Amino acid sequence: MTKKASKVFVGMSGGVDSSVTAALLKKRGFDVVGIFIKSYNVNGCGEQDADDARRVAEQLKIPFYVFDLEKEYKEKVVQYMIDGYKNGLTPNPDVMCNKEIKFGIFLKRALELGADYVATGHYVRLLTNNEFNTKKIRYSLISAKDKNKDQSYFLWTLTQKQLRYCLFPIGEYTKPQVRQMAKKFGLITAEKKDSQGICFLGQVSLPEFLEGYLPKKKGVVLNMVGEKIGEHNGAHFYTIGQRHGLGIGGSAKPRYIAEKNIKTNSIIVAEGKNNKALYRKEVSLVNINIINPISNIQYPISIFARVRYRQPLARAILIRNPSTNSGFRLIFDKAQKFVAPGQSAVFYSKTGEMLGGGIIKY
Repeated sequence: MTKKASKVFVGMSGGVDSSVTAALLKKRGFDVVGIFIKSYNVNGCGEQDADDARRVAEQLKIPFYVFDLEKEYKEKVVQYMIDGYKNGLTPNPDVMCNKEIKFGIFLKRALELGADYVATGHYVRLLTNNEFNTKKIRYSLISAKDKNKDQSYFLWTLTQKQLRYCLFPIGEYTKPQVRQMAKKFGLITAEKKDSQGICFLGQVSLPEFLEGYLPKKKGVVLNMVGEKIGEHNGAHFYTIGQRHGLGIGGSAKPRYIAEKNIKTNSIIVAEGKNNKALYRKEVSLVNINIINPISNIQYPISIFARVRYRQPLARAILIRNPSTNSGFRLIFDKAQKFVAPGQSAVFYSKTGEMLGGGIIKY
């Protein structure tokens, strides 16, 4: 009698990465089921992606279904982003999508339907190890082999309970290798371009989208000494580090947003890409998640961290705030550029293991 193959539900987005994920897992003997997660999108681009995912499933001869999570996506991801900008933050919808949709509702529904695992086309590696002197298994997320495509930054909210059911097969490969495998498998998505920007917006710009939900409100643009140098349509439409779309000129040096104040509806800009006002050495964090928690962890601890996707890792110290059990401070050896409240600060060890992360508050 042969052992029954493990069933894995693969989140198929219609792109090359998730297509190869499904193909690799089938080749390795898994009982693969393709799932397209129907989420909210502005201009209908999801219809083509769904069709591409279905066609790949037909090529692989695997079952294919659609999970309609549009309502949940609007509530947990889109509204999260709108509320963040309304409150003067720069939220990260990709982080929230992974937490609430892909490894929240999708994972829960897959397990209820008999799946042993779920898999996605994320560029990240998952390692397992037994705790010392116990039979308990711990799961660790490691940076992908392809450092240019590594997506661990967006997965810092995942927990041990979720990771025990996850598979990330393409984390061991580079993007060119994934493209080559797609051609070898004969997949119709082999040459499909990668999506750019916020997935549900398609060709619609973020400011255009936000204007449909947040009112325009005239405010002033100030320089670093408090002089008015222009006007804007609402501080909530802008983010720290933004250079374009300010409608101000007359300077030989580029200008960047250094601060914004929702209460006064004002924006402060700094001249020059290396202006000190654009850097922060210390930030406060909330909603911390440690992926592989250790009961006797002693703070402060030395880590490596990044406050933006693709930003080089920087040495830092993570300190627990003595006044609260949930708040932390992150102090960098060298000040970091364009640190925006609402974005994620993500922690790593020197070996590339992702330790966890938190939301920037400062």
